[in-house]
Amino acid sequence: MSDIEKEIRRRLFELQDLKYKEFSCKLMPTVNPETVIGVRTPELRKLAREFFKRPEGSEFLKILPHGYYEENNLHGFLIETLRDYDAAVASIDEFLPYIDNWATCDLISPKIFKKHLPELYEKIKVWLISGQTYTVRFGIGMLMSFYLDDAFRPEMLELVAGIRSEEYYVNMMIAWYFATALAKQYETAVPYIQEQRLEKWMHNKAIQKAVESYRIGDEAKAYLRTLKVK
Repeated sequence: MSDIEKEIRRRLFELQDLKYKEFSCKLMPTVNPETVIGVRTPELRKLAREFFKRPEGSEFLKILPHGYYEENNLHGFLIETLRDYDAAVASIDEFLPYIDNWATCDLISPKIFKKHLPELYEKIKVWLISGQTYTVRFGIGMLMSFYLDDAFRPEMLELVAGIRSEEYYVNMMIAWYFATALAKQYETAVPYIQEQRLEKWMHNKAIQKAVESYRIGDEAKAYLRTLKVK
């Protein structure tokens, strides 16, 4: 184990909160509890900002796999600090195969991506056909984060609707994406629900999440409820 790994692991255990560990483990059934230290997200972000300013931070990004859930999350937060788009994408590509849970997958959202949306969109299309659970989920998450406002294109709904997976964590993200699309791009997204373009579970879950959203009006919610598949 390198010096930076030893230092980071020591720092993480100094921040350990056992009650938070217990809470986190209940939310992540795919993660071995023995690999969870129990460090709150704000503390991890603070640590990432500290190591970003040190040369050891770049060294840590070259070390994979990690032994602990929090080390993976710290890795993700360090990627977020990268200011070069190509470096950020390369680091994401190296890291995605090692992600084994929804929480680590969903926390990564590099700020530099906002300045490179055309290039990122082409990369997302590659992630979506990777066949790897958390790579696909990450790609859908990026579409949801960056492409449901000004950068939205109707074809993006088609891309997500076309994904077929047996993986719960992929299908849940598809449902979440369409619920968010209904909130932000209702007129374009609602035909996918009207025409039952999604498989039954995702269809109903997307409606459920949309109906729970404060961003969708009461009239639209009432209509969406009528579209549930029994």
